[in-house]
Amino acid sequence: MIAAPANDIEFRSVTKRYGSVTAVSDINLAVPKGAFVALLGPSGCGKTTCLRMIGGFEQPSEGTVLIDGREMNGVPPYRRPVNMVFQHYALFPHFDVEQNVAYGLKQARPKLAASEISARARQALEMVRLGGYEKRRIHEMSGGQQQRVALARAIVNKPSVLLLDEPLAALDKKLRTAMQIELQTLQRELGITFVLVTHDQEEALSMSDMVCVMNAGRIVQMAKPQDVYDKPADLFVADFVGKTNRIAATVEAGGATLRLPNGTALATGSTIGLRPGAATVALRPEAIELVRQTNGSGSQLIGTVTHRIFLGSTAEYQINVDGLGDFLVTADRRSVQESDLVEPGERVVLTFDPGKVHVFPA
Repeated sequence: MIAAPANDIEFRSVTKRYGSVTAVSDINLAVPKGAFVALLGPSGCGKTTCLRMIGGFEQPSEGTVLIDGREMNGVPPYRRPVNMVFQHYALFPHFDVEQNVAYGLKQARPKLAASEISARARQALEMVRLGGYEKRRIHEMSGGQQQRVALARAIVNKPSVLLLDEPLAALDKKLRTAMQIELQTLQRELGITFVLVTHDQEEALSMSDMVCVMNAGRIVQMAKPQDVYDKPADLFVADFVGKTNRIAATVEAGGATLRLPNGTALATGSTIGLRPGAATVALRPEAIELVRQTNGSGSQLIGTVTHRIFLGSTAEYQINVDGLGDFLVTADRRSVQESDLVEPGERVVLTFDPGKVHVFPA
C-alpha cells in the first residue's frame, strides 16, 4: 500500500524566467497538508509567480511542481485539485449569488444533476455565512460579502488547495480584520491547505501558521509567524517584517561585546556567531522601555523625544539618541512612569534586554 504524501505542495528546484528576467530562482518549498501558509514579500519578489505556478497559470522554466505527490508540470489549471480567489474576486455581475457559486459545478464532467448543483452551492454559501443570499445580485452585496461569495465559489468544488491572491487588499481596515478571522475559521473547518499571497506583514503574521518570506525570487526564511518576527534569519527579514531600529556597530574580539558608534558597549553573550568587525544591530521598537530616570539595569541609551504619535492603548515615539541618531519606540501607556505620555522635548532613558538585540554581518 502506497503511503499518502505528507505535503500538499512541493517545489523542487523551481526556476521561472520571463525572457532575460528571472522571477523565481531555484526554489525548494514543502507545504504540509492542512497548513495555512503565507507567501510574504515586497512587490517583484516572486510570490505571485509561485502562486500562479501552483495554480497552473504559469509553468516553471526549470524544476518540478507537485500537488498531493503528483507532478503538475504541463497540467492546465482546470485539471488541478486547486481553486483560486483573486484580488478583485472576478465575479460575474450578470449572475446572482447562487449562479456565481454554482458556475464551476456546471462545468464538471460527468455532468451533475441540477438539484445536486443547487444543494452544493447553498451548502458552500452556508459555510461562508451567506445562507439566504442566494438570489441577491452581485452589485447588491458589500465588499466583504462579495469576498465571501468568491470564497464559496472557490470551495464548492472541494479542492485540495485553496490559493488566495491578496484577497483582502480591497477592503477597509475594520472589515479586513473581520475577514482575517473568517478565513482562519473557514480553513480550520474545511481542513484544506490555504496558500495566501500578501505584502501585508500584519496579515501574514495574524492569519497563517507558516510564513514564507521571499526576496528577489528566493525564499529567505520559512518558519512559524512568531519565529519569523522574533528570530529573523537576516537583516532583510528583520527590516521587512514589522518595524525595527537599525544601528551600525562593531563586534569586538571574542564576539561577546558590541561597540556602538557613540562608544556604548553592549554585552551580547559569547554565542553571537559573528567574526570581529562591522555589524548591524536590529532592535524592535516594543523591546525598548522608555523611562524618565535611569534604573541602573540593562543596557541604556539617553536621548530627546522629537515626535510622538498617539495610538490609543500605545504611543510611538521618535527619540534622537545622543551619538546614534533617531530611534522608534513603541510604549504601552501603562508602562511609562509618572505620566501616561512623554512630551516632545523631554530627555528620556531607553533601556532594553541585550537578549532582544539581533546582530547581523554588515
